[in-house]
Amino acid sequence: MSTLRISTIQTALHWEDKAANLRMLEEKIRGIKEKTEIVVLPEMFNTGFSMQPEKFAEPMEGETLAWMKRMAAERKVVLTGSFAAKDQAAQSGQILSGQILSSAFNRLVWMLPNGQFGVYDKRHLFAFAGEDQHYTAGNKRLIASVKGWKINLQVCYDLRFPVWARQSPALLKENGQEAEYDVLIYVANWPERRSHAWKTLLQARAIENQCYVVGVNRVGNDGNGIYHSGDSMVVDPSGEVLYTKKDEEDVHTVTLDKTHLETVRQKLPFLKDADGFMLLNDTDE
Repeated sequence: MSTLRISTIQTALHWEDKAANLRMLEEKIRGIKEKTEIVVLPEMFNTGFSMQPEKFAEPMEGETLAWMKRMAAERKVVLTGSFAAKDQAAQSGQILSGQILSSAFNRLVWMLPNGQFGVYDKRHLFAFAGEDQHYTAGNKRLIASVKGWKINLQVCYDLRFPVWARQSPALLKENGQEAEYDVLIYVANWPERRSHAWKTLLQARAIENQCYVVGVNRVGNDGNGIYHSGDSMVVDPSGEVLYTKKDEEDVHTVTLDKTHLETVRQKLPFLKDADGFMLLNDTDE
């Protein structure tokens, strides 16, 4: 219960080629020799950051989800990453404003070894690249639980919006908890030209939320000629970088320590002094 092992897969992606990406990632996952409990893939791991959901978005009974189920069961791990998904409901099986909507989402899936899964639809769509013209934004956070660890799951551009990730003082008081979650995971396709922001914000999210932060990014050029340097990173609750890798493909396993996390929070109880706020349209409670 006191430790959690997470494996990050920083890789180049075959542009809009699902079969090639799933084969490649299957090989990398099977190649993990260390004991691990969670395997984290980049954003849109089966296509790259494609703005063609009409071609590549899958229903939830599609091949990518089936692949995730198979790999999680085979390796006995939690497997997570996002892909373009389509759903007959507006948000994770819900009906909004009395209407059932058909749309595409940049959807992170949290797949358990037993085939059960949770989903998080990316809240902040990257309008600069037109993502908001092709996908529908989510409105609900997903905080999963593994071995007593609580894990907040987010996608790429969400990193720029600290309130969406912020530990909630209201929830802490209501539930008698010191923190709403212990680990914050970002899966991304974050370009090298803005890598300074990526690295800085990952550390900032760890410091302000007193949690571990895991950011998993891709490397290489995408189909639009945009280069990604990776810079995947694991940061401890004090903002210290435990792991990072630039430019190269890499599969890395890190062990997070609950005792260290609790020590930081006890010695520096900053969360107790946080400003109160309310997330509008957040139906997580």
